[in-house]
Amino acid sequence: MITLRKIQEAAERIRPIAKRTPVLTSASFNERAGCEVFFKCENFQKGGAFKIRGAANMIFSLGPEQLRNGVVAFSSGNHAQATAIAARHVGTKATIVMPTDAPRSKVAATRGYGAEIVTYDRMTEDRIAIGKRLAAETGATLVPPFDHELIMAGQGTATLELLEDVPDLDALVVCGGGGGLIAGSAVAATETKPDLRVYGVEPEDANDTWLSMQQGMRVEIAPPRTIADGLRPTSPGELTFPVIKERVERILLVTDDEIRETVKFVLLRMKMLVEPSGAVPAAAVMFGKLPKGFQRVGVIVSGGNVDWEVLAGM
Repeated sequence: MITLRKIQEAAERIRPIAKRTPVLTSASFNERAGCEVFFKCENFQKGGAFKIRGAANMIFSLGPEQLRNGVVAFSSGNHAQATAIAARHVGTKATIVMPTDAPRSKVAATRGYGAEIVTYDRMTEDRIAIGKRLAAETGATLVPPFDHELIMAGQGTATLELLEDVPDLDALVVCGGGGGLIAGSAVAATETKPDLRVYGVEPEDANDTWLSMQQGMRVEIAPPRTIADGLRPTSPGELTFPVIKERVERILLVTDDEIRETVKFVLLRMKMLVEPSGAVPAAAVMFGKLPKGFQRVGVIVSGGNVDWEVLAGM
């Protein structure tokens, strides 16, 4: 499975394309949260989200024959853009399966990076099945959004950087979703600093990992309708969940109203645009979902891609 060494190798592999994003703080947020918070700002990453780390790590690992046949991915937006960017960097074709209700800005950006887009209805169709079919028909390599060791290792590089910049954290807070980011982050965190406590966060309506942790096994839910469009997988990954179960202390839940309030607070007080999915960990800290007593908390801000209409409606 994923190891600290694989995360370190990923950091070297993706160096030509992934930015080293800044770590920011806010006195206003600290006062509201009651602790000192350090934001790892992946909203400033290439493609606007952390996803370039995992996608590039996998695509940059492919051989020449695999690259000739292209890559296929499925995503509501951030992994779609990341796959398209990484594919263009190495000169291969990217086909992306995206839901019909994906944010328009993410669809436009993905197409702008040169990818071919295939749409589906997330309520009635299976994106994994569509992606596998397209890969089988074309000989392309499937680049999953989270459930692959190379993807998890790539995502873990964000936490590796955070702990190099701020080594004395008490807790790390990361969004859930399919689990690639939190699994990679948890390995990077606990292998680098064994006493660092790691928490995941999900929207209340997208609580598949929370339920899975309660039952000790992967649980599947109906397609959620949360505003956090990047956190709508219906089940944690087959590979990501064992890592989460072993290394993450607890999954916390936030409401869509708490997410909206956090997006607005971060925008107006920190002057930083964060998409709803990226605001989920910050919402957990701001609304007191963490256990008491933490003094220095790291938050992975996973992305900043949001449609103007969504932002204006908050």
